[in-house]
This record gives sequence, structure tokens and C-alpha cells, in this order.
Amino acid sequence: MSKPALILLGHGSTENPDSSDPTHRHAATLRATGRFSEVTCLFWKEQPSFHEIDAMVEAKEVYVVPVFISEGYFTTEIIPRELRLDGPVTRRPDGRIIKYCAPVGVHESMTRLLLSRAREVAPDVPPEETSVLIVGHGTKLNKNSTDAVRAQADRIREGGHGYAEVIDTYMEEPPLISDWRELTTSPNVVVVPFFIADGLHSYEDIPVMLGLETETGMAASKAEVFRHNPRTMGDRQLFYSAAIGTDPLLADVVLDQIEAFDREHGNLKPDAPAGGHPVAPLAKQLADWVRDGKRRLLEVAIEPEGAGYRLCHVSDREADPESLEVLIDVQAILEMNRWTSTDEYRERPAAPTMQRGWVVHCADQESLLIALDSFYPGAVAHWSRHLSGQGVVVPLRETLDRQTGMYQFAKKIEDDQAHALICEGCAAEKCARTILYPLEEGRPIEGLPPAKSDIGYHGEDAIPFLCVQACCFPVAGARAIVKKTWDPKKAERS
Repeated sequence: MSKPALILLGHGSTENPDSSDPTHRHAATLRATGRFSEVTCLFWKEQPSFHEIDAMVEAKEVYVVPVFISEGYFTTEIIPRELRLDGPVTRRPDGRIIKYCAPVGVHESMTRLLLSRAREVAPDVPPEETSVLIVGHGTKLNKNSTDAVRAQADRIREGGHGYAEVIDTYMEEPPLISDWRELTTSPNVVVVPFFIADGLHSYEDIPVMLGLETETGMAASKAEVFRHNPRTMGDRQLFYSAAIGTDPLLADVVLDQIEAFDREHGNLKPDAPAGGHPVAPLAKQLADWVRDGKRRLLEVAIEPEGAGYRLCHVSDREADPESLEVLIDVQAILEMNRWTSTDEYRERPAAPTMQRGWVVHCADQESLLIALDSFYPGAVAHWSRHLSGQGVVVPLRETLDRQTGMYQFAKKIEDDQAHALICEGCAAEKCARTILYPLEEGRPIEGLPPAKSDIGYHGEDAIPFLCVQACCFPVAGARAIVKKTWDPKKAERS
């Protein structure tokens, strides 16, 4: 634990199962280096959420790296607000130091990824007969959204790499990717989407703009658009790449940003704690709970196995061991946990729809904690903080009141609407977490059944998965309700 921890921040999605996959894969790569005591991921539109930073790592020194393409609204406003950051360096009262690095997309070493991807997708074409198009989103609302793309195009163009043309293009502002024929003159055109994940833009929007597809509705991991290079488009050969953020070398860019942070700010170390008693490591606490009879965490059964532990679905406790698939690492757990048995996307990790038929063997208490965090991010830490009296519960109104941008409407939701939203939108059949947060201080959420409000509902042998602050689902739900029902003229008169 003397090593620093690393947190990767991603956007995530409630609809696209591929959105968070690159961030998790880069985390696995960085975890394997052994340079960090802990490596975990937080998301804006998935769980675990940005605001759960203090529950997700134990180390006193924490690097936070946004796996985002550009500096803009998210990196300058949303992330600092949700993580309660003071700037590049934040010191918590408990002595913890949070080091907030720049996003990966603005580092100059991204250039080598773009060049590597261009060579990989079109390995046998001469650069002097090839145009490279780097595609960004572009928006008139945020000037910074084009800066990172333009900077990378300039570096490649000025770096003497031999390409006939290197052009930054965009989906929503000129030069438009849909005008690729007019923008280029070479017989070979390589298109690299400058996005972190293969989502809607890279597997649907851009292929349609290029003329490669008419429409598609499948997830990128199941699509074929990246697998048919080259495409003959009239007198041109078009090579289309997956999003740059899926390149395994992006993990190196994360390390580059950490080194850049230390060069600028120095090798800062945590402060001495302000007071209090030492707390046993979380893995040790977890092992003690299991020894004392805690053998379940929602749908995961926990059993001692020799010097280690065995995890399986609670319904598979008596199943033939030979019939269960062995999940060998975090990535295997995450992949299984993304889908229901009917191949539907599980947008909430605590949804009671986990597949059966698997087993995880944990060699020790540390690997047990990592595995459980892969199934239910932060569950063990939230329970530990609750037991110690250090848990922080944030009222729904406080969460809604701090929303900005398109979500600022959420704060205008009426009380009765808010109660109904939580009871229906966070019902036990959608998410099995136990809600602790109130509507506002002293006013609990009305109408919650025991399955959602009683910490002991799942039995004395279970570790509860506590929900101490509303996540992205209630926030988005509140905004949708207000947008449908709120009358600004009526509100102004009142």
C-alpha cells in the first residue's frame, strides 16, 4: 500500500456495452505492471460513479487520469465537481493526496498511437500515396473539442512521416468527414476515429458519413465494419480503423501523463493523517467478515477454499464443479458481468440478472477483494465505511442541485415526482443496492420497500451493497421528468 493508486476515468454509457471496455482493458494492463497498489475505473454514465472515488481505493496517494480525448466541459467542470477536487492537487483531511492529471488525448505521445494504427490498418500501401484523416466530433459549443485532433494532425504532418496528406476532420463542423473525397487526392485513404471507444460514432455515424454503411444497430464488438479493409470506393481504396482509444498502447499514454504531472508538480506525497485510529486494510476486514459468517454479496456466494476462496452464483452452490466455467481474471469477470443469460446488456452491476454457470478461485484475501469489486464495485468499501461510522450519505436534493449543463433541469423535480422516481426507477428488480440517501436532510425517500431500505433485508450472512448517493440513472430520470412536465412560465409567475 506504499505504492500509489491509479484511477482511470471514463465516460461510460447506459446503452452501449462497448463504451467502458477500453478503459477496463487499459486498467488491466496497468494493473499487471505492478507499479500501482490499486488500479480501478470510475465512470460518468456507468457504475462505479465518479463520486465514489474515496470508496474505490485505499492508498493515500492517488493518480487520477481521464481517459478522454480533449480538455473541455467534462475534464474542467464535471470531473472536479464530482470528485471534489481543488485543482491538479487535492489534499483530503485524512491525509490522502489526489493528483489530477491531464486527459490522455492531449498528450503528444498520442501521435505514435495514431501512426501505429494507420500502419496497422493499411500495412502494404506506400505513405506517399496515402491520405490520413483523423476524425473528431467537433462542436460549436466547445472550442477545445477540436484542439486535440488538430494538434495531432499537425504533429504527424510536420513530423516527416511521409504521408501525402494528414487532415483533421469532424462530424459536426468543417472540414466534415462526409467530404472526404473532396478533401483528399491520394488513391489510398486511411480514416482513424479519434475517440476512446467504439461506440455509436465509430461503428454507425462515421461509416454512414463515409458511405461504407447505410445503417447499423449492433454493438461494435459484434459489427463487421472494421473487418473489411480495404473498401473500394470508386477510384479510391478506403481503410477504416477502430477508435484510437482501443489501442493497447494507450496504457503507455496514461503513464506518460503521470510522468508529465510529476515533472510539473513535483513528487508530492500524502500528508500525515489529521487524527483517528488506524483502520485495518479492506482485504483483511473482508476476510474477517467471511470467517465470521458473511457468505453472500447479492448474487455472489463466498466460500473458503483451502487458504483462499471460491466464488460462484448463489444458485450454483451445489452445482457440479465440472459444469462451471472458470473465470480466470478481472477481465473475464467484467465481460461475463456485462451480459444477462439472454445476451442483454446489464447496465447496472447490481441488477439481479447475473448469469449462472461460472466459478472464480481466489488465492488470498487480496484477490477476493479484487474479484468482489469486479462484480460489485465499491460494495465492500461502502459497507466498511458504514460500519466504522465514516460513510458519507448525500441527499438526493444535494446531488441534483449541483448538476449543470443539460442536467441542470433535474433540480426542478417536485418532491412527489422524486419519491416516485426513486421507488420506480431504482426498484429492486432493476438494482439490488440498499438506498441510504434521503430526499433531503431529515426526509427519507417515501415508499421504499424493505428490499430497498432495510440493510438487513438479505440476511445476516450477507454483505449489503449500500447506495449512499444517487447515480446517473436517477439524475437522468429527474431531468427527463422535468423536461416533460416543467412549465417555466408558471414557475416564473409563482
